[in-house]
Amino acid sequence: MRVYDTKHFLKILFSLHKSDTLKILFPSMLLMAVYSYGVQYLEIEYLHLTSNSKVSNVGMIHSLLGFVLSLLLVFRTNTAYDRWWEGRKLWGKLVNDSRNFAIKINSILAEDRQSAYQIARYIKYFPHFLAKHLSKESTRLALDEDYSEIENSLKNHGPSDLIALLSHKLYQLKREGKITDTEMLFLDTQLSGFLEVCGGCERIKNTPIPYSYSSFIKKFIILYVLALPIAYVINLGYFMIPLTVFVFYVLMSLELIAEEIEDPFNNDENDIPMETIAQNIERNVHQIIVGKK
Repeated sequence: MRVYDTKHFLKILFSLHKSDTLKILFPSMLLMAVYSYGVQYLEIEYLHLTSNSKVSNVGMIHSLLGFVLSLLLVFRTNTAYDRWWEGRKLWGKLVNDSRNFAIKINSILAEDRQSAYQIARYIKYFPHFLAKHLSKESTRLALDEDYSEIENSLKNHGPSDLIALLSHKLYQLKREGKITDTEMLFLDTQLSGFLEVCGGCERIKNTPIPYSYSSFIKKFIILYVLALPIAYVINLGYFMIPLTVFVFYVLMSLELIAEEIEDPFNNDENDIPMETIAQNIERNVHQIIVGKK
């Protein structure tokens, strides 16, 4: 996720980055400028149309379509941001669950530090495996032997396999009498919370916006912009060229931004910083269990 200072308005205004829509849409904007010029030449220079021409009436219909398009884009961006925000809330829940679980384990296994350290390994590595599972890649730094050992023991579904190992360890401690039935009940609830976070993230990841809806909006935007110079070039002349390019840039930028944030687990600049959150969880769990920074 790209970190920025909201107070530096001018820096944000003039900065470009790899996901900036201006860089992505620039070739299409050039084509739209050429198209607008072609419409201007055809209607004014070749056909010699005036403001009394019936073509100018297209602007009335165009205004109504603009209102419909604005409603569609508002719904599109709100839906995409809701998916991003839901993913962020799930990762926030994972932070809280990890801390609470570590605090409980640290108190319950105060006399068995070796078991507490082993469980802490599972807790602090779970967010990394979840991030890798969701994005199909991991940006985790400073890999250690413990992490590699656990990773090699996971075969199918990394997060679920890790929780299974953790659950097996807890029930082993329960059979040994180191964890009571009541304590096990609370810990089991926390384990379910880890998998609920994983399932919620998978629901967002595996349920994209319906293709027909996304395709319809793109086609609607293109047709709307293509009709723009036809409707207004008679009155605006050459000024219609930059206006058409600007309208195309604004509308398509909204669609591109919505496409990027509707799947917040791809490690893009505007996605949820999963590995950063995972590293914070790892440090917090280590401080709770070991007591060192």
